[in-house]
Amino acid sequence: MAKAIWNGEVIAESDDIVTVEGNKYFPVSSIKKEYFSESDTHTVCPWKGTASYYNVSVSGSENSDAAWYYPAPKDAAKGITDRVAFWRGVEVTD
Repeated sequence: MAKAIWNGEVIAESDDIVTVEGNKYFPVSSIKKEYFSESDTHTVCPWKGTASYYNVSVSGSENSDAAWYYPAPKDAAKGITDRVAFWRGVEVTD
């Protein structure tokens, strides 16, 4: 079971992980939504498309743009549709 942990709290957990470019993408249904809020940040990947971000908040601490997802990935990245990946200090374990 893969877990995403930040600030001592499990924020996502799943056996259904897709790895792309070394990043583990969790199903959006596996994230604990109470820790996530939409960010205004967007970036563009030439082959995956436009990414959107979530801020992660646990126990009063916020980790800005710590999770990202592709709302409408390009055809080459369809495998990460409805999936979320993490960085910025979020620990992902297998």
